[in-house]
Amino acid sequence: MSAQPAPDVPHVDEATATRIDVELVRRLVAEQFPRWAELPVRPVEVGGWDNRTFHLGEDMTVRLPSGEGYALQVAKEQRWLPWLGARLPLEIPVPLAHGRPGADYPYPWSIYGWIDGRTATAERIEDLTRFATDLAAFLRALRAVDATNGPVAGPHSAWRGGPLSTYDPETRAAIEAHRDRLPVDVVTDIWQAALDATWEGPPVWFHGDVADGNLLVRDGRLTAVIDFGCCGVGDPACDTVIAWTLLRGASRAAFRDALDVDAATWARGRGWALWKALITLDASAPAAAAWARQVLDELLAEHAVPR
Repeated sequence: MSAQPAPDVPHVDEATATRIDVELVRRLVAEQFPRWAELPVRPVEVGGWDNRTFHLGEDMTVRLPSGEGYALQVAKEQRWLPWLGARLPLEIPVPLAHGRPGADYPYPWSIYGWIDGRTATAERIEDLTRFATDLAAFLRALRAVDATNGPVAGPHSAWRGGPLSTYDPETRAAIEAHRDRLPVDVVTDIWQAALDATWEGPPVWFHGDVADGNLLVRDGRLTAVIDFGCCGVGDPACDTVIAWTLLRGASRAAFRDALDVDAATWARGRGWALWKALITLDASAPAAAAWARQVLDELLAEHAVPR
């Protein structure tokens, strides 16, 4: 049994997604940006889910949304990434061109400057605690950027930055569906504590998907943060999820201290991590299901020894 998606949350349009390939990108670029038509196109190492990403030449990337809901993110990134990038301590994507529907592809799309680096994994990070504090510094800087007129949490951000209650029905259904594999009372306690720890501060900028695949490292250090499709202004608790998906022990503690968030924000972050793990537990890909189980184990262990 799998939970139903929450209302107004972006999802992949399978019919369109299956058509997104190198040839489609070549046609779109040739049709709309002929000055780049002769440049080679090839898939990137990690192509993404919300958007499918390709190299264009040596210095650019092309990102095509995989569904109508994700297409809402294109204009937002085009508008706000230059503003944010000038105010942040690490590299973030720089929009170079704004594509329109065409070549039998129905959504707007983007061309960005290429950022050198590899996605963050434990093996590629020289010092996980330093990585954690560098990431916390970036997120503090992001929160400090003026949020006036920024995009308020909604469907464009998959409700990141908004209330966790958006995902309450889906989460409770997932808990019930997995009651034979989970300590239901404990998991429900974690979720309820997250719901009860409401956000009462002013809206601030959040990234919305601080995951290892969106963090780039070079020479073992964090150097760039990519994929701002879920960004917006609101509650930054969703940006703490990396604490349970990648960080462990001392690095998690260092991240929490350097991020300087209160206990309520940390509790809501646990809620975001719990929701994601629960809805991924039945993933058909063994690696994704194993990831979900590991995150759940981390959440349960931390709950047993609260700070």
